[in-house]
Amino acid sequence: MHIDIAGLAPEHIVFETSPLAELGLALHALAEPGHHPGLHGWATATASALEPDLADRLHEADFLWSHTFSDVFMPFAGVRGGNGRTGANLAEDLDILDRLDDERFVSAALEFTCSSHYAIGAPSPLDDATMRARALELAAARGPRQVEFTRQLLADPVSVRRWVRRLFEDCDQAFFGDTWRRVQVQLVADARHKTDLLRHKGIGEAMGAVSPALSLDEAGTRISADKLAEGRTSATGPGLTLVPSAFGWPHLMVLHAPGWRPVIHYPVHQPELPSPASVELLQLRMEALANPMRMRLCRHLARSAHTTGELADMHGITAPEVSRHLAVLKKASLVTTRRRGRYVLHQLDLTVVARLGSDFLEGVLR
Repeated sequence: MHIDIAGLAPEHIVFETSPLAELGLALHALAEPGHHPGLHGWATATASALEPDLADRLHEADFLWSHTFSDVFMPFAGVRGGNGRTGANLAEDLDILDRLDDERFVSAALEFTCSSHYAIGAPSPLDDATMRARALELAAARGPRQVEFTRQLLADPVSVRRWVRRLFEDCDQAFFGDTWRRVQVQLVADARHKTDLLRHKGIGEAMGAVSPALSLDEAGTRISADKLAEGRTSATGPGLTLVPSAFGWPHLMVLHAPGWRPVIHYPVHQPELPSPASVELLQLRMEALANPMRMRLCRHLARSAHTTGELADMHGITAPEVSRHLAVLKKASLVTTRRRGRYVLHQLDLTVVARLGSDFLEGVLR
């Protein structure tokens, strides 16, 4: 995932807090608690305290935030002629949502059906019969709730917009108002700190502080996000907004819809774990372990350190063959090597192997 920033002045990169974006991730944590093990207590307490009517309404629309995080939650990026600034409170963010034109609101609300067209600027289903039929077809594959929502949205977007705003306002009254007051101080402080880094240390330093998954190329013209998702956008014209989240981990989201201001939505709190492996290194490790012979070698390397000759004798293969397999495991940082006299001993790094599962989950959820 790449964001071109060639010629972008630092003052056009802004850190903002967004109550609406945070509400979206709070709703996601309620719908998908397995993604957020650190929030189980909050999710359980909040869900159990919801009034049945509100719980039912959230269930009706949870496809907007459970499997696909709709850009409806970041309307400040899609308002034509906007400056990328967010609201000071949820009501102001919802006012910005009201300023989003119907075409962009509908496209954002239908990301769960048309995600494959997200980055190509496909025609609006409000105007294009083919896209309209495609949206209904894909909604049918998701379920009856999605079909009904899509039909109503395409027939009368104004009424759906009112329904969505009322739903978010009721969430604010039921639980999110208190939640936002609790996390806002941390998010404001983080945005201020990152802004100071940007001003005094530069874009590269600021991006590194935002997330280890973000990097700036040597020319300083492109920000890359280490995600399995692919996409490309440019911030040179509209600028770039970065939004911290207390509910976001492990997700690092990049809004890159054509015509919208690019946004990086990043978590400010992470569990006390080692930095996750890059997607490239994770793939290298999984490919290294997929080979049956290397799996058998790992069985012995996990128990104790062995020489190349010992491994060759154990598995009935030649020493050069063992060396080739070990080279693959070392390249993936799965095996450590130490010398004892004239012998070179190899051993599986159990800490790295134990992290593979969580690294994989974080990689696919990022």
